Amino acid sequence: MRDAVIVEAVRTPVGKGKPGGRLHSEYPVDLLARTLRTLVERAGIDPAEIDDVVGGVVTQVGDQAVNVTRSAVLAAGFPESVPATTVDRQCGSSQQAAHFAAQGVISGAYDVAIACGLESMSRVPMGSGVLPGSNPFGALLPERYPGGLIGQGIAAERIAARWKLSREELDAFAYESHMRAHAAWENGEFDREVAWSGQRDETVRPTTSMEALAGLKPAYYDPVYEERFPEIGWQITAGNASPLNDGAAALLIMSGDAARRLGLRPRARFHGFAVAGDDPLLMLTAIIPATEKVLKRSGLTPDDIDLFEVNEAFSSVVLAWRRETGVSSDRVNVRGGAIAIGHPLGASGARIMTTLLHALEDRGARFGLQAMCEAGGMANATVIERL
Repeated sequence: MRDAVIVEAVRTPVGKGKPGGRLHSEYPVDLLARTLRTLVERAGIDPAEIDDVVGGVVTQVGDQAVNVTRSAVLAAGFPESVPATTVDRQCGSSQQAAHFAAQGVISGAYDVAIACGLESMSRVPMGSGVLPGSNPFGALLPERYPGGLIGQGIAAERIAARWKLSREELDAFAYESHMRAHAAWENGEFDREVAWSGQRDETVRPTTSMEALAGLKPAYYDPVYEERFPEIGWQITAGNASPLNDGAAALLIMSGDAARRLGLRPRARFHGFAVAGDDPLLMLTAIIPATEKVLKRSGLTPDDIDLFEVNEAFSSVVLAWRRETGVSSDRVNVRGGAIAIGHPLGASGARIMTTLLHALEDRGARFGLQAMCEAGGMANATVIERL
C-alpha cells in the first residue's frame, strides 16, 4: 500500500484579525502565495512536480472568493499547469485539505500535493458570507431543531455546563495557553516553522494573569438563550475563547517513493484519518468521537500518542475532551494553542499540524494526534507518525 508523507511544513506568524493587525494590509491571496512560495523554496522542489493544491478557507467571499487557492498558486509563480481547489469544513478546512491531499497520494491519484489553509478575518469578517435577508438553513432544518441552531459561543457555554467546568478552570486553561506559547517563542521552538523570521504571533499575551482573566465579562450572554438553556452559567469570555486572526499555513505531502525520487527526506507519515459528527446543539464535541474513531482505525490507544493538538476554540472544548479521554495536560497543546496563538479559521488545521510536526521532532517523539472541532457539530482527527 502506498504511503503519504510530509516533507515540509510552514506557517505565517498569526496576526490580529482586525484593522491594524500585522497582516491586515496584505491581500489574502498574497499571504497564501508567499506561504506556498516559502514552502517549495525550503523543500527545494520544482513546483512543476505538484499534482494538486488543496486549500482550506471558511469565508469564501470578497477577498477570499473565486477559488482563492488557485489564485494564490498563480501569484506564487507556480507553473500554470498546477491546479488548485478550495474546500470548506469550517474550522477544520485545512485539516480536511490535508486529509484530501494525503488520501489522494495514498490512492495513487497524486504523487505530490500541497495542503494549505488561509483566513484573513480582518479583511473578510466571520459571517460575511451570509447575505442580508438570506437563510442558509432553509425551512426543514428548523423542523428538526425547534428553536433553531445556535452559535459557537452558546455551544461552548453548554459544554461548560454539561461537564460542570468552573470559570476558574476555564481561565486557568487559557492562562496556561498563553504561558506555553510565550515560553515556546522565548525558547526558539517556533522559529523553524514560521515562514518569516523576526515576527511572532500577535495575540500571545505573556503579561496576562488569572486576575485579569477573572475580570472579563461573559461574551455571549443573551436573555433569549438564558431562557432556552437555563443550565448555562455564562462563563465564556474573550479571555477563555480564541481571538479573531489572520494567517496561512502549508504542508508538502507526497508518496514515499516520490520523496526518494526527488531526494527529499520524509519527516512524518499519515497514520490515520477520521471525521465525525455530533449534536449540533453542542456543536464542538465531535472531537470526542473523532478521537475514538481515529485511534481505533490506527490500532492505537491514547497511551500510544506522545503529543496531542486539540484546537482551542474555547477552553471548555479541550477540557471536556480531556475529561472524556483521560489525557493529561502535559501531552496536550504543549506549545500553547489557539487561545494564545490565534485561530485564523481556514488556516488553523494546517497551522496546528505544522506545530505538531515540529514538536514531535524536537522531542524525539513518535505519534501525534490532532483534532479540530467544527461548526455544525463536526470534527476532523488525524494521526501522524514522525519518521
